[in-house]
Amino acid sequence: MRVVFVVLVSALMVHTGLTQSVLPEDLNGYVEKVMETFHVPGISVAIVRDGRVLLAKGYGVKENGKSDPVDAETLFGIASNTKAFTATALAILVEEGKLAWDGRVIDYLPAFRLSDPYVTKEITIKDLLVHRSGLGLGAGDLLWWPATTYDRREIVRRLREVPLKTSFRYSYAYDNVLFGVAGEVIEQVSGSSWEDFVQQRILQPVGMTGTDVRHSAAGRGLVNIATPHALVEGNLVPVQPFTSDNVNPAGGIHSNATDMARWMMVQLDSGRLASGKKLYSTASAQILWTPVTPKPISTRDPQMVMTGTQFYFYALGFNVLDYRGQKLVTHTGGLPGYVSRLAMIPSLKLGVTVLTNQESGAAFNSIAYHVLDHFLGVSEVNWLDEYKKYSDTRAAEAENKIRKAAAERDKNSRPSLALEKYAGLYHDAWYGGIRIRPEQGKLVITFEHTPDLTGDLEHWQYDTFVARWYDRSLRGDAFITFSLNPDGSIAAATMKPFSDEVDFSFDYQDLKLVPVKE
Repeated sequence: MRVVFVVLVSALMVHTGLTQSVLPEDLNGYVEKVMETFHVPGISVAIVRDGRVLLAKGYGVKENGKSDPVDAETLFGIASNTKAFTATALAILVEEGKLAWDGRVIDYLPAFRLSDPYVTKEITIKDLLVHRSGLGLGAGDLLWWPATTYDRREIVRRLREVPLKTSFRYSYAYDNVLFGVAGEVIEQVSGSSWEDFVQQRILQPVGMTGTDVRHSAAGRGLVNIATPHALVEGNLVPVQPFTSDNVNPAGGIHSNATDMARWMMVQLDSGRLASGKKLYSTASAQILWTPVTPKPISTRDPQMVMTGTQFYFYALGFNVLDYRGQKLVTHTGGLPGYVSRLAMIPSLKLGVTVLTNQESGAAFNSIAYHVLDHFLGVSEVNWLDEYKKYSDTRAAEAENKIRKAAAERDKNSRPSLALEKYAGLYHDAWYGGIRIRPEQGKLVITFEHTPDLTGDLEHWQYDTFVARWYDRSLRGDAFITFSLNPDGSIAAATMKPFSDEVDFSFDYQDLKLVPVKE
C-alpha cells in the first residue's frame, strides 16, 4: 500500500507540473507585454527553484525615454520587502539570547510609549512586526513621509501621542512606524545601528554584495540604479525618490535581481547559506513564517478571487496565504516610483521577485502569478488580462467618486469667515505645527516639519477647503475642515484624504489641529 501511495503521488506531481524546472515559454515576451500594458519603463525579475537561480534578469530601461537598460544588477527600492530583513535581524538576536519574542518592548526601550498605558506595558517584540497594536492603518506615517525633519528617535518618541483605533491585538492594520521601533530595539541590544547590523549580519553572509540598506541610496548618484516613475495627472514621469533614512527598518533597502535570488534561496532553505552555514536556525525560520494576525480576504483582488483564497495572515515580516492548495509566503513593497513583490512556495522551493520602477502593482502581480502558475502546472488564468481589467475598474471607480463629490458640493456656499481669519499656527499633539498664511488673496498651508507638504488651500464648500500640494507627484491632496466656537473663532480643524487614490501613509485623518496663539 505504501509503494502504491508513493507511485500515485509521483504521478500526480508529474501531471500537475510540480517537477517543472524550466522557465515559462516566451517569458521575455510576456514581461515586455506587461511593461507595455501598465506603462512600466523597467522591471527586474529573479526566479529560483530547488536552490538554483533560474533567472536573474532586467527588462526595459532605467529611465523612460532613455536607452540605458536595466540589468540583473540594477538597483530598485524594495520598500516594505525590507520588513523581512528587520524580522530576520530580530530572529538572530533572539537566538543569541539578547531578545525574546515575547519580551516586552519597554524592557529594551524603557522610554517607549504608546497612547494607551496598558498597550505600552504589554506590547512585545513580536507585536512590533505583526500589525495588531491597535494603531490605525498607516498611523504615524506623516512623521516620516513625505520626508520630515524628525529623526528616528523623535519619531519613536512622538508615537505616545498617536491615537489608537482599536483594542490591542484585536484586528489587522498595516503600519510602518513600529518597524522603526524594532530598528531602535536592534540598535539598543546589539550596539550596532539597524543599517550596520543588517549589512554585516545578513547581507554580507548571504552574498548580497550589491544591495544598499538606506533610502538615501536613491539620491546618491549611483550609476546602476533605476529611476522611479509614476503616472502623475495621466502622464508617466520620473518622480523624486524618497531619500530620508529615518525609517530604513520599514522600507529602506535597495536591491537587484541577483541579490534577491540569493535572499530567496536562503529563505527557502530555512536560513542555510551557500557555504552550508546557517544564518538563522530552522526554528527561527518556522517562527518567521508562522501566521499570527488574520487579514481580510479581498472579494475583488483577482488573485484571491480566481484562486479561491481560504486563509490570509500576517506573519513576522511576511504574508502567508494559500495559493492553489500550496502555502504562499509573500510581501509587497511600495515607495514613490518603486513597487515590488516577493513570492515563495516553500513546498516547491520556488521563489520569484519582481522589482519595478513604476507604481503598478498590476504589473508585478501579473508576472509573479504567471510564474507561479507555470511551476504549478496550471494555465487557466491570464493574469495580465485579469489585472488590466481590475486596475481599469478601480481607476474608473476612483474617478467617478471624485466627480460625484464635485457634483454634490455646494458651489454657491461661502466660508463662514474672511480668509485671513483661518490663517495662523495650528498644532497637532503627535505631528506638531501646521501653518496657514494669507498670500496674495489666497491661503497657503505648510506642514512645518514636512517641507514638501506646502500648497494652496482652495475653497470647497462651507468651511471645508482642499489642500493642493505644489508637488503634484505626491498625489496626496487633502480636505481640511474648520469648526467654530460660538463666538465665531476657530475651535479646531480636521483633515482627510481627498480621494481613495491618496496613499494610506498620508494619515491626515489622525490629525486634530488646534489653533495656537503666537
